Amino acid sequence: MNKVIILSCNTGQGHNSCAEAIRETFEEQGVPCDIRDGLAYVSPAVSRFIAWGHSFMYRYLPGFFRWGYRVNEEHPGFLKEGSPMIWLLRKGTGRLRKALEDGGYDTVICTHMFSALMVSELMKKSPLPVKTAFVATDYTCCPGTGYCYVDKHFLPCGSLGGVYADSAEFRARAVVTGIPVRKEFWTGRGREEAKAQLHLDLRHKHLLLMCGSMGCGPIVNLLRELTRQLPPDLEVSVICGTNERLQEKLAEQYSDNERVHIVGYADDISLYMDSADLYLTKPGGIGVTEAAAKRLPMVFVDAVSGCEKYNMDYFTGIGAAITDPSIPRLAGKCLRLLASDGELDKMRQALQKYDQPNGARRIYEELSK
Repeated sequence: MNKVIILSCNTGQGHNSCAEAIRETFEEQGVPCDIRDGLAYVSPAVSRFIAWGHSFMYRYLPGFFRWGYRVNEEHPGFLKEGSPMIWLLRKGTGRLRKALEDGGYDTVICTHMFSALMVSELMKKSPLPVKTAFVATDYTCCPGTGYCYVDKHFLPCGSLGGVYADSAEFRARAVVTGIPVRKEFWTGRGREEAKAQLHLDLRHKHLLLMCGSMGCGPIVNLLRELTRQLPPDLEVSVICGTNERLQEKLAEQYSDNERVHIVGYADDISLYMDSADLYLTKPGGIGVTEAAAKRLPMVFVDAVSGCEKYNMDYFTGIGAAITDPSIPRLAGKCLRLLASDGELDKMRQALQKYDQPNGARRIYEELSK
């Protein structure tokens, strides 16, 4: 490899974070990498609209997102040849081809399905002498995988569900690498050091509550249930991400509670994870992998389901996380876990089963062959 372009997508921060992890590792090995928004090659306006629509559904219409994903699983033709989505993505192949040629790239890595499908369309229409790869960022083969024709599919684990998981053609191109996360999540500080940096009481347990970079899900109801029975030796940090309305609402509501910390968009999520005894979150693929790398026990709220249900099933299946469909029961389970060092230790030990090496390093090794 001489030069790599990584095509991401601005539907949530996870795909961009995965792209950053890959760039970090590749550039350490002397391979220059550029990260680009794949949908911007269709048009910047299309990219902004799809990113806005995705964020809006996650925050305000999770049921619609859940329904749409289920329909796509049962009828995956939404992303097949001749579909409106493929027609739209094909509009970007000319500009993408020019960018690859002008930039001198010999490798294309996609961290979002839309980008991978665009690359597939480009290579079918007018092939270029480049290696192509798609990095799965969830613990499933999502709808569209069967129409994604790239040289390599990099997977988080060997036991994936989904529509195309058992396809012989797919398996021939699949390599288990783990999901790439940035180096700061494979390393870290001790819990007491991290708590001190965040000005938390070292004698207290710490619950980290975060539902993705968009601040979606039932955070308001979860926090209400938690604070109703909050023990005196527990502090809660709530990361609202880009959801400024949520941050303002919670900051006003809990301004007098010294053990509830309301945070907006945070660049130091690794530090917050290092300080936490338990992580209450929606099961987004990147976020749960970052927590798994830190051996941080998790409690999942099924905020949007869809592909995230498979992430939830994977980590609850190995005993590293728990969940409950009832918000009051979920809050109660969090508090009981935090009161039991033995149960938390069992969950940390279960995370030893997630023994994937650094995903970005494995991807580098595979593409260097």
